[in-house]
Amino acid sequence: MLVHRTNCNVRNICFYYHYSNYSDISNNFGGYKYHSFCFSSSLCSSSLQAHHAAQIGAEGIAVIAPSFFKPSSADVLKKFLQEVSSSAPTLPFYYYHIPAVTGVNVLARDVLEDIETLIPSFRGVKFSACDLMDFGQCISYSAPHWSVLYGVDEQLLASLAFGANGAVGSTYNYVGSHVNKLITAFEKGDLVQARNIQFKIQELISFAKKLGFDVGVNKQLMSEVSGLRLGPPRLPLMLCPPANAVSIAQKYHSLFPEP
Repeated sequence: MLVHRTNCNVRNICFYYHYSNYSDISNNFGGYKYHSFCFSSSLCSSSLQAHHAAQIGAEGIAVIAPSFFKPSSADVLKKFLQEVSSSAPTLPFYYYHIPAVTGVNVLARDVLEDIETLIPSFRGVKFSACDLMDFGQCISYSAPHWSVLYGVDEQLLASLAFGANGAVGSTYNYVGSHVNKLITAFEKGDLVQARNIQFKIQELISFAKKLGFDVGVNKQLMSEVSGLRLGPPRLPLMLCPPANAVSIAQKYHSLFPEP
């Protein structure tokens, strides 16, 4: 489950990984809005996940590109997304753009072109890539009722300058309160404070990457920082040596000391 209640201007949105044992998320997670992250290289599997999300009361669905047999163009990818959306036609639909993971290197802006003619329920994109030109064009093209969310934590401030509607990021599980301070500073025009916080986030991520930081280690760091025992990541993700996780946690506390 990815819970990002502290992120940007969409503090009541979270994306949760799709599990069949959630029969009624509206009862299990009262007070929050939940979007089902439907992801698979199988069109059938992604469509079944979308259908199930509608049945259990999800507020929307987010879908990534298939990564085994890859779409050859934005038009082909849009056809895939359209097929998935047809299994839950009334749910708000978000395209999850993360080419570093999927290997599908089409411009998100090209995917958005006339997308609502294919997916009337389309409501936005989660943009997890470093191409700020493509991101800016997505913002420029987006309809007023869309949300364009940014997913590269170390470049959040730049995305806000382009007009990001919100953000979803892995490190926000423990730096979320500081991210909120960054956003508040940006909204007040205090770029010095906003940059200071962004630079600290960049320093933390840069330090962590030298010690093998990835999604699995991020979960390990969540345990170290929060004190909650969240368990190991699923294979093929692995834990880093405990000493490395402790070092990253210590770096976090040195950059963001508790008041």
